[in-house]
Amino acid sequence: MKTVVFHLEMDRWQDVPLVIRHLTQGDKFIEAGDFVAIKLHFGEKGNTGHVKAEWVHPIVKMCKEMGGMPYLTDTNTIYRGERRDAVSHLFIAHGHGFKIEKTGAPVIIADGIRGKEFEEVEINRRHFKSVKIAKGILDADAMIVLSHAKGHILTGFGGALKNLGMGCSAKGGKYEMHSSISPKIIEAKCIKCGKCIRWCPSEAISLTQEGIKIDEVKCVGCGECIQACPNGALDIPWDVPSRNVQERLVEYAYGAVSQKKGKLCFINYLHTITKYCDCFSSDKNELLLEDLGILVSLDPVAIDKASLDIINKEAGRDIFREMNGKDYTIQLKYAEEIGLGSTEYELRKWA
Repeated sequence: MKTVVFHLEMDRWQDVPLVIRHLTQGDKFIEAGDFVAIKLHFGEKGNTGHVKAEWVHPIVKMCKEMGGMPYLTDTNTIYRGERRDAVSHLFIAHGHGFKIEKTGAPVIIADGIRGKEFEEVEINRRHFKSVKIAKGILDADAMIVLSHAKGHILTGFGGALKNLGMGCSAKGGKYEMHSSISPKIIEAKCIKCGKCIRWCPSEAISLTQEGIKIDEVKCVGCGECIQACPNGALDIPWDVPSRNVQERLVEYAYGAVSQKKGKLCFINYLHTITKYCDCFSSDKNELLLEDLGILVSLDPVAIDKASLDIINKEAGRDIFREMNGKDYTIQLKYAEEIGLGSTEYELRKWA
């Protein structure tokens, strides 16, 4: 049987809780006392395309009516932006309107102050035997995932799967997804302080007269040295192949939801559809399409496939593949292969 994906007009955003209740009718989706993680992206500084704070309030209200204890959550980034640590991240969330007075729920950064609060979740998949999932995600009994559908510089498209995989991992997990090789050394920035050596768990870094050296055989790609460096002399090799990144983020998505069967719902907002993700400020992010509605489903694969189909139909072409040059279908196919959901869906209009 095909997965049901409901489609609402953008001005019906207050009806999203009604759709969720319809989809989960008779199920124990949210029970009294459940902690409910409302997973979203608060938007980088200067970004205006992210999910809006006012859209969150009706969902929070629904969770409380069902006896749940909702909170808004995301994880810290590994790039050097305004969401790199929990303190800065909270200032951004507050500045973008995600205040408890407006949404009805507190904001909790799921991987802690420095992005190191996580647990290893065993998955035994192609790339990872276990994945580093943020504690604030694992500790939730249920999760509602709010995603802004848009392009992405590495994966071609970012929706529910991207929000789950990259968005629910601690910093160490993000490094694992981005890098299958050793960190890149920027020699001009290295001051030979040795902090990276002290933080390396595999003793892969040494200091020579020329600067630091990384033993690629010993290196485990954890990214601790990148976090430790005060001068930005170590970085991720961002040119890692897209297939590698997409398959790895799908495995992280699998780990993020593996303990929440029957306690998940996904909402994709097809609004202000941009070339890149919400980690870019809006003045650096090309607008491709205006608002195409809201999708609600219990299946992250189906909702992403439906989002892409609607966007490409409106654009009249395969817009993200054309703009970003990445085959985003890799994440959909692999997610379906490992049992995260189905690309077969039935699209229904919410009347």
